[in-house]
Amino acid sequence: MTKAYLLGVLHDATVRKTTYRIATKSRIFGDLLVSEIQKFGVKAWIYKEGKLRNLWIVEFSKTLLLNITLQSQQDRIDYIRGYFDAEGGIAKSSLVRYYLYFAQKNKSDLMQVKRFLEEFGIVCGVMHNPSKRADPNYWRFFIKAKSYNTFAKIVGSDHPEKRQYLRVKI
Repeated sequence: MTKAYLLGVLHDATVRKTTYRIATKSRIFGDLLVSEIQKFGVKAWIYKEGKLRNLWIVEFSKTLLLNITLQSQQDRIDYIRGYFDAEGGIAKSSLVRYYLYFAQKNKSDLMQVKRFLEEFGIVCGVMHNPSKRADPNYWRFFIKAKSYNTFAKIVGSDHPEKRQYLRVKI
């Protein structure tokens, strides 16, 4: 796991005064993040939020990602993978058509991810708002079916559940 990957994951994080807080429903993914962050020599910890919620918070110092930029193609790939693991979706049920998508309220961030994907030859659908009535500031685009294999090979996923569904379906 790289700092570029963590920068991508931050799209689903809360920024506090001195730390980032990443929320996840997967304890396994949370533990993986903590372990990888600690390899950089920075403290990271995980805790459950609320007694009845299935939500885990990974928290770590903001100093880890100071002045990080995406300079190489590999940085962009790692960033996209982190973004997908945080804000991407994947069909889990065999009862629905298989799909891969990215969704986010920050349209310009999402457009950047789409451009990066297209640089790698991954064909994407149109950026759209799925429901202006429900949320006029929520944006999404799908990966086209003909690019599923390319996406899995180039970008992939470090999220244990998403990685499993990428392998099974593609």
